[in-house]
Amino acid sequence: MSETAILCVDDEVSVLKVLKEQLKRLFGNQYVYEVAQSADEAWLVIDELEQDEIKILIIVSDWLMPDVKGDEFLAQVHQRFPEIVTVMLTGQADESAIERAKQQANLYACINKPWTEEDLRNVVGVALN
Repeated sequence: MSETAILCVDDEVSVLKVLKEQLKRLFGNQYVYEVAQSADEAWLVIDELEQDEIKILIIVSDWLMPDVKGDEFLAQVHQRFPEIVTVMLTGQADESAIERAKQQANLYACINKPWTEEDLRNVVGVALN
């Protein structure tokens, strides 16, 4: 099993399903692919992966989620794990949220919804190299 992971966070199950399928198609069995439907669930997954000594390389998070917005979640992740690459996926983030994520979460990129598999390959593929 791979010792590195990609985590996708979005409150829409259909988005998570497509993201996971596309990432698997693009990168095969190189990584563990995990999904979470909220920031709280994502923290549980992060803790599990950490216990299993699986290093998270990149987190792709939706911006508009209940309770905690993606920019806030990614900023929290960056404080605890500054080496994790952060990517925001959004159809609705305002410029101030993106700017905040760049400053507080060292945001690597922002992918707009709807995205293409090529968008995903370009951002995630380059981030992982």
